[in-house]
Amino acid sequence: MELALAHPALKAFMCGSLSGTCSTLLFQPLDLVKTRLQTLQNTMKPGAPKVGMMTVLIQVIRTESFLGLWKGVSPSFVRCIPGVGIYFSTFYSLKQHYFQEGRAPNAGEAVLLGAGARAVAGVCMLPVTVIKTRFESGRYNYVSVLGALKSVCETEGPRALFSGLTATLLRDAPFSGIYVMFYSQAKRSLPPEVSSSPYAPLGNFGCGVMAGVLASVVTQPADVVKTHIQVSPAHWTTKDAIRYIYTEHGLRGFFRGAVPRSLRRTLMAAMAWTVYEQLMARMGLKS
Repeated sequence: MELALAHPALKAFMCGSLSGTCSTLLFQPLDLVKTRLQTLQNTMKPGAPKVGMMTVLIQVIRTESFLGLWKGVSPSFVRCIPGVGIYFSTFYSLKQHYFQEGRAPNAGEAVLLGAGARAVAGVCMLPVTVIKTRFESGRYNYVSVLGALKSVCETEGPRALFSGLTATLLRDAPFSGIYVMFYSQAKRSLPPEVSSSPYAPLGNFGCGVMAGVLASVVTQPADVVKTHIQVSPAHWTTKDAIRYIYTEHGLRGFFRGAVPRSLRRTLMAAMAWTVYEQLMARMGLKS
């Protein structure tokens, strides 16, 4: 089937997958540093010196080489390429179904639209998310994504592949909902001469960065909880993880890894949306 004849939702999937590939490859090191910072909480003794983003970055380069910063990129690709595609195709389909006359969603509708699309993608890709998190933590010696999936099923049961589902949805659905709301509102505030100029992608990217920072800060605690659940061999519940983090590290523990995560999520989302919208425009579709 020729691309021109493909269903619009399939085109949205393809555009989303391509944008996800670019952003994942570029910002994987920030995701790895974020995961290492969060999992360090479990091994640090009370009173130990604070470990920051740059310390972890230098340590990984020294002990695992520069390419070690891309550890976990395979499961990231397996998760993000179809995951971002599912997200954008779901988003496009929901928008076309509920806003048929081209009416732009208001702030509340934008939140529901983004959260709904992310929830669908999050559930579909959760097993790969678990494997990706474990790859990045440095605690597991998995060789491949398939090998890791087999190992988890054999040693912990299939249930482990869906660990952290609640925390993942509490993190991803609000992030996407808040992001879409701020992004769409910021784009509307752009002057018409910017929106219709060759610099429109740059303006959209700027809107995406602003939306990403706000959404990242709000959802950071859920990300820390999710990481703790998914790297633990025991079957922790969301309540167990929250209690552990608060008891051991206080409220500050819920914001560990905030800087690399905010950088990565913000830049990834901004790039993914910018690339997606440009590709959709090239195909003659309104994103």
